[in-house]
Amino acid sequence: MSPAFATHQVRVTSNTTVKRVFDVVFASLVTLLLLSWLIPLIAALIKLDSKGPVFFKQLRTGKDGVPFYCFKFRSMHMNADADHKQASRNDSRITKIGAFMRKTSIDELPQFINVLKGEMSVVGPRPHMLQHTEVYSSAINNFMVRHAVAPGITGLAQITGHRGETKETDAMIKRVNADIHYLQNWSFALDVKIVWLTVYQAVKGSENAF
Repeated sequence: MSPAFATHQVRVTSNTTVKRVFDVVFASLVTLLLLSWLIPLIAALIKLDSKGPVFFKQLRTGKDGVPFYCFKFRSMHMNADADHKQASRNDSRITKIGAFMRKTSIDELPQFINVLKGEMSVVGPRPHMLQHTEVYSSAINNFMVRHAVAPGITGLAQITGHRGETKETDAMIKRVNADIHYLQNWSFALDVKIVWLTVYQAVKGSENAF
């Protein structure tokens, strides 16, 4: 672990076996019971709605700052800004089916493939685009601490309202603080709670999901 990560107590790193077993079991069940039939359905809807590939992959910052390709269902029209411009409210790049997928977080489901590959965890700090990591690591002193573990499909920051576009540095600081709190207070029960609340919010809908 690099000095930047070691400056904070990261409780989750001492329980990597338990967390990984949960990741593999949960991701395998989601893949077999949900993605096996949902991917063909979503693929057809995406193809009917707009031109372009079904999946969107983007280099994002992973554990220990190592980049990896994060998978999503494509929710936008093909555009040149995808790798450096965050989605915003009423973003004209978002397709009709993409708006529904983003509102319900369905677009994130292919990341269970990343979990099975060992690049992500079910729960953890969300991975950011490489450009944003470069910008915020310079602006926020403890930003890189959140990369001490594998990034998550969902996390404490997301269920506590710190998701979506970060127009101001203060918004990212709140997200980083939530991520660090998660790392310092990790437990298996906390992961289960975050997963449950994520499903609840996906069904209910979040005003910051767009």
